[in-house]
Formats: sequence, structure tokens, C-alpha cells
Amino acid sequence: MPAYYDSIIKGVSTVMVSYSSWNGERMHANRDLVTGFLKDRLNFRGFVISDWQGIDRITSPPHANYTYSVQAGVSAGIDMIMVPENYNEFIDTLTLLVKDNIIPMSRIDDAVKRILRVKFTMGLFENPLADLSLVNQLGSQEHRELAREAVRKSLVLLKNGKSTSQPLLPLPKKAPKILVAGTHADNLGYQCGGWTIEWQGVAGNDLTVGTTILSAIKKTVDPSTQVVYQQNPDANFVKSNEFDYAIVVVGEVPYAEMMGDSSNLTITEPGPSTINNVCGAVKCVVVIVSGRPVVLEPYVEKIDAVVAAWLPGTEGQGVADVLFGDYGFTGKLARTWFKSVDQLPMNVGDRNYNPLFPFGFGLTTQAVKMN
Repeated sequence: MPAYYDSIIKGVSTVMVSYSSWNGERMHANRDLVTGFLKDRLNFRGFVISDWQGIDRITSPPHANYTYSVQAGVSAGIDMIMVPENYNEFIDTLTLLVKDNIIPMSRIDDAVKRILRVKFTMGLFENPLADLSLVNQLGSQEHRELAREAVRKSLVLLKNGKSTSQPLLPLPKKAPKILVAGTHADNLGYQCGGWTIEWQGVAGNDLTVGTTILSAIKKTVDPSTQVVYQQNPDANFVKSNEFDYAIVVVGEVPYAEMMGDSSNLTITEPGPSTINNVCGAVKCVVVIVSGRPVVLEPYVEKIDAVVAAWLPGTEGQGVADVLFGDYGFTGKLARTWFKSVDQLPMNVGDRNYNPLFPFGFGLTTQAVKMN
């Protein structure tokens, strides 16, 4: 709870309840945590909001007993209910529960008081519209530089060289000819993932302004270095071209919420075949663009270096910054990287904890000093 405690002391005004359950009890019906802990113990003075159709999902299947859901959610201490579609049903149900003294008027007064307190504190009644004075700062160079720094610091180097005595990274900027391959090398939408411009994200480079990893590589290498980009080259192409090294950028396609549920957690095709074709023929670093650990174990032996780039967003230059040694790798895994999905769920401290890469793992490199 430390992060919540800290943010409430600093004046955070709204807290949303999660869809999840704890020890079998739905958070949207958990009075002990919402009222007992958050409001009473932490003295939270703002208001609690439900998630999208959150109270409906107190029952399984959702909306099976709506009267119960409204009663349980409001009684747990939720002050504002996110009702995306049928608000009349909610209003009628809640009104009846209050009329029948099942939900006391004091609970309604508490919710209204909290919501109004936040609105008054914000000055919403004096100035109901958003302040647009800083809108010209959106996407400014200063903000992009900060995002680029965040990319550099969040990348995790999982492998560097088939033997530790011969690291592949940092890559030399000056080389006669290099190969860049993979579905994610030149795709801003894939770098950004879901909840970007649209709910499920968008593929391609038309969604917003930014730098793809391929563009970043081209900007970073020496002008004399020939960069060849082939999204999914066959093995013969790779062998016949005498590349000095290859950078393969593959991963997951964008998703949000349940659209991202996966029982196999694999790299999207043709990613695996790109890894096999390229890394079987030339020294390669594989950059994984994904929202979570994915299946890597079958390929990791034949890959020289592996970087977990997560979802770097628009500033792909941050990836090139560390690949080529302008900055060192410093990131550590914020979660365990499994060998196979059969091991899941797997957490630090489990008796049979046998990951591909453990929680907190991350190799480091030093920045290359410029002459």
C-alpha cells in the first residue's frame, strides 16, 4: 500500500476500484478495503469511482442480479458509478434501494459530499472548461527528450554475446553493411501498443508523430554504413549479403484489456521465423517489443544478444541510444521472465522458481566514449 498512502497524503482526489478479486471477494464489493482502509484508515477525502460496468461484474455472469450489485457496490463505499450504457436502470435501482431503506441516505450524502468537495476544490463551478494554456506544450521537444530518456532507462539487456567474454553490444556505428529486420522495426503503432489514439492501438506509421526504431538506427550509424531493411528476409538473402551484424525487432501487436488475453504468449508471426532466418546466418541482436514477457526460450540459444524494449512509445531513438553505446544499459526486469507458459503463474519465492530470467535481472554495458 505505500504508493497509495503516499499519493493520498499528496492530495490525489479520485481512486478507481479494480475489476479484480482478493481472496475471492470482488474489489467492487469490498467494504473493508474501500471504506475501512482507504476512507477510514488512510483518511482519503476524495471520491471512489467504479470501473466500466464494474458493479455489474460483482456477479458472475455480469449483471445477473443488478439490484444486489448496486447495493453491494454503493454500500462498499463507491461514490461514483461508471454506467456506460443503461443509466436509467441504475438510477431507478438505486432510488428504490434508498426508498426501501436498504441503502441509508447518509451513504448517499457521503458520496455527494465527496464528489462536490473535489469539484469545488478544482474550481470546477467557477471554471467548468479545461485550461488550454499549456496545450502547445504537448509533444514538445523537451517532452520527447524526457520520453527518450525513459526508453533508454527502461530497456533491459537479457543476453549479450554467446559467451560473456565476447559481448555483441554496444554495436559499432561504423560497419560496411548491416541488416535491420522484423515486423516491429518500422512500425510506430506497434511501438506504442494499445490505448494509443484508439482503444486497441493502431498498426503502421500514420497514427502519430514519432521515430521508429529503424529511423533511429539510420540516424545513429555512421553515414558510410549501409543499412538494409527487410521485414522478413529468407535465410539465403541473409547469407548471401555478408552483413556485419543484424538487428531484429519483433514482438506483440497492440492490444488492450481482454483483447490481449493469451494462453500461449508467443511472439507474433512471422517473428519467430525472422529470428531463425536471420540469427542462424549472422551475428544478431533481437529487440523484443511487447507489453509483457513472451516465449523466448526456443530461440535464445541461437541469438547473440536480446533486449526487452517493452512498449517504447514514439521515441524509438532511445532504443538506438543504448544499442550503439551512446548510453549504457541499466534497466532491470520488473517481473519474472518465464521459460514456458506451463510455469505460470510464477513468482519470486516459489519453491520451484526456475525462470529463463529472474525478477530483477538485467545486464549492464558502459557508454562508449566518443573521440
